[in-house]
Amino acid sequence: MNTLEQGDLGEFSAMEWLASIGASLYVPVGHSPDCDVVAELDGKLARVQVKTSTFRRRARWEVRLCTSGGNQSWNGVVKRMDASRCDYLFVHVADGRRWFIPSDRVEGGNAITLGGPKYAEFEVGRGRPLRAPTPPQDGSRIALT
Repeated sequence: MNTLEQGDLGEFSAMEWLASIGASLYVPVGHSPDCDVVAELDGKLARVQVKTSTFRRRARWEVRLCTSGGNQSWNGVVKRMDASRCDYLFVHVADGRRWFIPSDRVEGGNAITLGGPKYAEFEVGRGRPLRAPTPPQDGSRIALT
């Protein structure tokens, strides 16, 4: 799975969870650098930035928050997480754990570490793991559940 597919799965996960708590959802047209989803929560619109991670270090998930390009013409500018550009950070990690963190509570512009006590109060219901199932080697089909 490439990083674009992983990011799409994270956005779908955020939308599924937000819908499950009764939010109305709106998706920006085209690429939005500051939010991936807009959710109506308690009658107010909230901009949601979605991140995913498959990287673990010392039993914690490291989540990169900054963006440093993504194409061949990168100009060298690193864009860091900024609470003024979104209202919430939704994170989905490889094992399916998810967090919905108010952006003004995110400490760090480049990266955060999840899975310990610091952001535990913002952990929400578990989703599906990010890793795609490995196709069987015997030629049989993968059972979808």
